[in-house]
Amino acid sequence: MLALIRHLTLAVALLGLALPAGAQEKIRVAGNFATEHSSSVAMEKVFKTELAKLSSNQLGVDIFPAMQLGGAKENVDAVRSGALFMTWVGVAFLSRIVPELEAISLPFLMPNRDVAFKVIDGEVGQLIDKRYAEKGFISLGWMELGFRQLTNSKRPVKSMADLKGLKIRVQPVEAHLGAFRALGANAVAMDIKELYSALQQGVVDGQENPFAIINANRYPEVQKFVTHSSHAFDYIAIVANRKMFEAMKPEFQKAIRGAMTAAVAHQRRIAADDDTKAIEVLKQKMQFDEVSPQAREEMRKASAGVVDQVKTRVDPKLVDSVLAEVAKAR
Repeated sequence: MLALIRHLTLAVALLGLALPAGAQEKIRVAGNFATEHSSSVAMEKVFKTELAKLSSNQLGVDIFPAMQLGGAKENVDAVRSGALFMTWVGVAFLSRIVPELEAISLPFLMPNRDVAFKVIDGEVGQLIDKRYAEKGFISLGWMELGFRQLTNSKRPVKSMADLKGLKIRVQPVEAHLGAFRALGANAVAMDIKELYSALQQGVVDGQENPFAIINANRYPEVQKFVTHSSHAFDYIAIVANRKMFEAMKPEFQKAIRGAMTAAVAHQRRIAADDDTKAIEVLKQKMQFDEVSPQAREEMRKASAGVVDQVKTRVDPKLVDSVLAEVAKAR
């Protein structure tokens, strides 16, 4: 019966028909981030509230964080098929559909958060949004996932030599796989829903994620060492099914965009603070090491060939545009 109700509600939305008087239309949104992560908080506290306000309570939302409706890949596939209206997800899990995302996932690219957002909020982001549309998605904004850091269970990592032979889980994006292989690690792509057990069982030695994710996902329980490497900056993409979105009344589309703009702004404000707080927590639970500027430069040079690899998979002009925008934003 529940499946039938959902099917009928979707049919109503796609056909652009009105729901019965007084009925509230609802959208379903899922994500893989922990309930306490800044993105999940922004969705629940800001997006839901603003959506009700901007739609005069005619449009509601059911939000499912923490992999309640599956892992990142499953959420992306569900949005693309129309089984789910929207997801918020790390860009890596969209890169197999929109490979242009690799251009913003290059190692050692972004010097800081401000530059990262100047790039994605400008022409580069607009071009990627067009690619989303061609693949059946509507882009609704970019949150901060943050600078990615390294953890492992074997040894402290302070230099490139320390990475040699470590089996490291990375996101399923070729730019990340190529970078870690260039650094001497054994890089393995894996969905995040499988990661905790893989670390616990020793299937992989380590992983890389922003500090806030490392803390929220309880990786210190199964990892001994954390390295402040900041080897890549990562975004959270918010995408909806294009057909479902465009079938909605214009006022609902406007309400969704307005509510999400508020949620993105809120998440970006609190993400940096959450990262700083997570560092202090992790220092109490794990051995904390820094990558020196000299070691970081060695890693950057060793992984520089990834840029040319990405250019073989996406339009080289896009990659050059990203590099130019980063240089300009600096």
